[in-house]
This record gives sequence, C-alpha cells and structure tokens, in this order.
Amino acid sequence: MLFRFEMGYWMDFDNPQTFTEKIQWLKLYNRRPEYTQMVDKYAVKEYVANIIGDEYIIPTIGVWDSVDDIDFDKLPNQFVLKTTHGGGSSGVFVCRDKSKINIQDIQQCFVKAFEQDIYTTLREWPYKGVPKKILCECFLSEVSNNDLVDYKFYCFRGSVKYCQVIKDRNTDEKIYFFNQYWEYQQFSGLYTEPNIDLAPPISLPMPENYSLMLNIAETLSKDIPFCRVDLYNVMGKVYFGEITFFPASGFGFFAPKEWDNKMGDLLSLNSYPSVAK
Repeated sequence: MLFRFEMGYWMDFDNPQTFTEKIQWLKLYNRRPEYTQMVDKYAVKEYVANIIGDEYIIPTIGVWDSVDDIDFDKLPNQFVLKTTHGGGSSGVFVCRDKSKINIQDIQQCFVKAFEQDIYTTLREWPYKGVPKKILCECFLSEVSNNDLVDYKFYCFRGSVKYCQVIKDRNTDEKIYFFNQYWEYQQFSGLYTEPNIDLAPPISLPMPENYSLMLNIAETLSKDIPFCRVDLYNVMGKVYFGEITFFPASGFGFFAPKEWDNKMGDLLSLNSYPSVAK
C-alpha cells in the first residue's frame, strides 16, 4: 500500500522489474543476519575495519545510551553526533563551532530521533534489532565550513556500476552520477518527487585515489545483491561512511524515469527461486 501511495502504481511481487520494485522485494525476503550490524552506525565500524582495515574508519569520540549522558564540555570544538539506528540525514547533528550550539535544542532533536523506527515505518528489516544509541565522531572537512563531498557507489554483487556524487548538501545541493569509469551520466536521482530537471553536463576531476575507493566499495559489497557504499575523500585520505541497502527506502524517483528500469536490470534476483527475475 505504501509503494502504491508513494510511487503511483501497484508493485508486482511475483515478477519485480524496476529498481524500486526490487528494493522493496529485498526488504521482505533478503534477511541475512549480518545486515543488522552493517546498518548500525557504530557496530559497522568493527565490521568494516575487519575487512579493509582501521585506517578507513572515522575515529569515534564517544557512544551513549541517551543524549542526557553527553557531557558537551568534554567534546572538542567540532564534532558530529548521529543516532546508531537512523537513516539518511535523520538524527544527525554537525557541530562546526561548539560556542554557537544550543544544547537544549540538540537534546530535543535527539529525543525525537530516538522515536524513529525505520523497520516499523518503512519495513527495512535490518534496522529491527539495532540498539538505539548516540555516536560522536570526529569532524571531517577539507575546507573550513564547507560540506564534504559524498561518493556513493552503487554496487551489484560486488561490482560498482555507478558513483553518485553529492556536493554542497547544506547550501546548494548538487547530485551527479558517473559510471565506474568516471564518465558523466545523463540521469539523476533518487528524489522524493517524480519531476526533476536534470543537471547540465559537468566536468568534475576524477579523485586521485578513485581506484582505491572503487576497490573498497567492491570489497565491502561482495556477494550482496545490491548495496550502496558511501565513502568520503578528505585531503586524499579515504574514509568509510555507511552501507545502505535501500536508497530512499525504494521510494525515490530517477530522472529520466526509464532509469528505474535500467537500474532494475542490473539488480538480479535470479538466485531467489520464488521470483522470475
């Protein structure tokens, strides 16, 4: 019912075709227990470090069961707070200057964030068992007061097909797609609205360590039907961000819309005998 409401058509559970349909199908039927650790913003650090090494993990400052347990006087001037069970930008606070923050507002924000339950509202099964905590990480930035560039790798069974680049998220957000060879692609997504104008063709330099990021993304996504591996590239050093199994929870729109089918063609469900494709 939610898919019909959000996307405007009924989903075919017996023979899903589009990317968004197949993401919904995987929500229900691809239940590997390690996925819960992989979506836990704190527990995933150990999981990833065991595969690619500690040097790619953003340093942790602290972890608490409640926002009331945080002693803000002991935190550095710049830091990032996030819930371990949240998704997207929900339950995230970026502090660039501690002298300017309102602690009461932050506390109210995280009390509300603790009410979020992605499993209940969106049926993203891996989140069902994630403990609700608050994680504090070191602040990363290449240029003072500028947003980090997000590199989001769309991986299909350990093979990167596209890299989504998001710039200036908190000012004038721009979203671009490149293929695995860093060639600009004439489509965009995933948006919550169906009619989005495409960004004009652009020229962004390939990161010097792009091949390293590709290797990390493909290593972390091995044997997974689909996941998105998010990385940061700070002063030439790569950091792991998160692993996402259901971008936009499978309710996002591509522009042009035929890319929903093109992405769907890359997501094979043939290993599951209960579906045709």
